[in-house]
Amino acid sequence: MSGVTTIFVPRDSAALAVGADEVAQALAAECARRGHTVQIVRNSSRGMFWLEPLMEVQTPEGRVAYGPVAPEDVASLLDAGALTGGPHALGHGLTEAMPYLARQERLTFKRMGITDPLSLSDYEAHEGWAGLKRAITMDGAAVVAEVLDSGLRGRGGAAFPTGIKWQTVLRAQSLQKYVVCNADEGDSGTFSDRMTLEGDPYMLIEGMAISALAVGATHGYIYIRSEYPHAVAVMNEAIVRATAAGYLGESVLGSGRAFHLEVRKAAGAYVCGEETAMLESIEGKRGVVRAKPPLPALQGLFGQPTVINNVISFATVPIILARGAAFYRDYGMGRSRGTLPFQLAGNIRQGGLVEKAFGLTLRELVFDFGGGSRSGRPVKAVQVGGPLGTYLPESQWDIPLDYEAYAAVGAVVGHGGLVVHDDTADMAALARYAMEFCALESCGKCTPCRIGSTRGVEVIDRITQRSNDRSNGRNDQRIPSHQDHAHQVELLRDLCETMVHGSLCAMGGMTPYPVLSALNHYPADFGIEAAVPVAN
Repeated sequence: MSGVTTIFVPRDSAALAVGADEVAQALAAECARRGHTVQIVRNSSRGMFWLEPLMEVQTPEGRVAYGPVAPEDVASLLDAGALTGGPHALGHGLTEAMPYLARQERLTFKRMGITDPLSLSDYEAHEGWAGLKRAITMDGAAVVAEVLDSGLRGRGGAAFPTGIKWQTVLRAQSLQKYVVCNADEGDSGTFSDRMTLEGDPYMLIEGMAISALAVGATHGYIYIRSEYPHAVAVMNEAIVRATAAGYLGESVLGSGRAFHLEVRKAAGAYVCGEETAMLESIEGKRGVVRAKPPLPALQGLFGQPTVINNVISFATVPIILARGAAFYRDYGMGRSRGTLPFQLAGNIRQGGLVEKAFGLTLRELVFDFGGGSRSGRPVKAVQVGGPLGTYLPESQWDIPLDYEAYAAVGAVVGHGGLVVHDDTADMAALARYAMEFCALESCGKCTPCRIGSTRGVEVIDRITQRSNDRSNGRNDQRIPSHQDHAHQVELLRDLCETMVHGSLCAMGGMTPYPVLSALNHYPADFGIEAAVPVAN
């Protein structure tokens, strides 16, 4: 074979966990032994995790995909002519033509799997820095107006309009302002932040730099959860390279405006995903939620005006500035504009990332993209929005994924994470886990969250004791009566209402979401013959 063949093997931590490094090493060794001249590029993941490690080979027709590849598959792949895109049992044809990818609308994740994450030239060749270069030619108000006009809302869960946050900080009078990225991605079933940090770090850097120029900030922090060592390492290296190239530093792209960026590693507390607890942590204090007001936009990090957005919010900004607000606004529905990287996890056959415009349904995501449950059993419930999100039954799987449509049924889109459960799931046990999780992770500042979650575990235990004991054939004085059982259910609902309305932050305020949705939609799992829904 003449010439050099380029082979792509992901460096994403999900791929590394299933042997991507070993596959790359085996490829290099076997190609060398056979006299093949190859270049192995460690790209980011395409987000098709059930196929990892995914090997791609550059051919004149495009990249050809093979996976999941194990080191012992390398010899047979080379025997089958994989270096020229030859057919093999692990082959999937042209990567871009694979239905899972072809049906997506990748805007924010358009470079994912295409580029070498740390290559500045790769990033620039794929529309990188175009948004920042345009932002430098505009004043701050014009940049903020562009973000406002795009309809971009925070991708961290609250869905607050990004442009309004920026506008507030822009108008604040202060000699020092900050930009902070909340990358403490702790929700179950979510990984889009990690994929961005590891797989397209310059996109986040560019988005934060645009924000800093817009509001007049000179310093920024990326708060990354400690469980993401690969993300921390990649971001630190990306910042060094971007600074050396002039995209960060004392004069961003020669504009005379400074923006310095650094990584702060989180300490492992889920509550630090709440923005004010995160600020406390960055300042070197215990991660405890602050009361509002004052808003962080006015008195945030070190008491100064601060823009706080999550990874995907910042990462979406470059394409908005590069192509204009109208381009991005044309995707989506209602007040939910643009796209969201949905993440499929749990008991699902094809787990991975799907970037689509708002408006598709849960049924489409779980079955058209995810292929149904991994166990092959019927899907019973899908939790959307992290561990504090609601459980949606089949009757709600056709509601369009839209912030307002979900809010109307007491659900949240959140960070776009989905966790699938089949019909063997015990919803009462999952509800109990939500309360127990809150009790463990609460910062302890407010009573409804700190005490309510502990009492919630106890009440659910009393509710489930009756049905468990009856099913085990026990019939004695210790079994709660039907009347007491109903009282305990009423008490649980009462407790949930107190937590929703009385908690200081979303930690306690949203813990009742999974509990009530499980109680309302799956009453049999709580030993209740019929549900009387109150909320969710």
